[in-house]
Amino acid sequence: MAERGKQTVRDLRRGSRSTLLHRLYFEGPLSRQELGRISGLSGGSVSNVVGELIADGLVEECGSVDSDGGRPRILLQVTPDRAHLIGVDVGETQVRVALFDLALTELAASDHPLSDHGHDVDHVVELMLTGITEVLERTGVDRATVLGVGIGVPGIVEQGEPDSDGYGVVVHSQTVGWDAVPLGRLLRAGTDLPLYVDNGAKTLGQAEMWFGAGQGARHAVVALFGSGVGACVIADGSRFRGATSSAGEWGHTKVHVGGRLCRCGSKGCLEAYVGAEALVERWGAAPPGSSEKEGLAALLAAAEAGDPAAEALLAEAAEYLGAAIADLVNLFNPERIVIGGWAGLLLGPRLLPGIEAAATEYALRFPRAQTTITLGRLGPDAVTVGAATLPLTHFLTSGGELRRLTPA
Repeated sequence: MAERGKQTVRDLRRGSRSTLLHRLYFEGPLSRQELGRISGLSGGSVSNVVGELIADGLVEECGSVDSDGGRPRILLQVTPDRAHLIGVDVGETQVRVALFDLALTELAASDHPLSDHGHDVDHVVELMLTGITEVLERTGVDRATVLGVGIGVPGIVEQGEPDSDGYGVVVHSQTVGWDAVPLGRLLRAGTDLPLYVDNGAKTLGQAEMWFGAGQGARHAVVALFGSGVGACVIADGSRFRGATSSAGEWGHTKVHVGGRLCRCGSKGCLEAYVGAEALVERWGAAPPGSSEKEGLAALLAAAEAGDPAAEALLAEAAEYLGAAIADLVNLFNPERIVIGGWAGLLLGPRLLPGIEAAATEYALRFPRAQTTITLGRLGPDAVTVGAATLPLTHFLTSGGELRRLTPA
């Protein structure tokens, strides 16, 4: 038995595989020589580990580049179709399930409106399981190649034991009426795929940090602006979770003491003033029978056409958001704040100048001068992409563990 805290040869090998997979995934294609230079591993280690990864089908050769006076250098990349990932976004109005390859190219998606059932837990679980089955059937992908299902949910996610394979995940979400919902156990009854669950704003944050507007920043906040409002705080390159994973409930910070009633049951929350549901409700002129997204689009169209009430409401929303962003600037000193989510991207081009002006007015001058505010780049489905990064993270960290690729 290995001494506690002492790495075994297997641990070292796994670490080397993880290092090279990370480099190839985020910086590839790369040659063996480049891998050795940027990873700090010896040439012999790189050669041996790359040989293993190629033998496992995780890495493939993808061309060559000329070298100075020698033979061309062979380029390597992570094999995109070696395995698959599923991302699920449990949103405010629908459940979206998407299937991706390892390059996070979307292969199929399944959208299920929540309709009259709302966030009834059994109904949401049924929609998730149905969506998983649908995307696999549409593509013909063997479920044995699926590394896991990542799920973004509203609310606070209490993780189970590390070896529980998602079984012990419990979700607390006051805004949708979920009180200690054993989501992992409920899903486990319908699928044997590994489960990875996190707050939707945090999955959006990971996606934007890896592939979108947050790239290159070490200290950032990625804000989700949809039916509700949330945030993912990035501190020194890592997501800040807090003592019980509830950090980032930005939408429930107070902007008006004793103000409007929020869906969470409290009063004066930011979400009660700038969330899409709240904006459509406060406007009160959405076309009858329109969805929340249609209502918000109608509000924007009315403002663009010069409707005074719509213009005033969106100007006020920009000021509230800017003031709340000023709080983020003062509290966390980020170098970048990214506004995403379907509502944020829909309204962002109009609201961004007002948000920036309000943030400048309400934040301390020095940290505000160091912070840029920008819109997300990954589109309205970024939560689904971010959810898929949860099993992808495990895959890269484990050095390309493929235990699920062999059917039981």
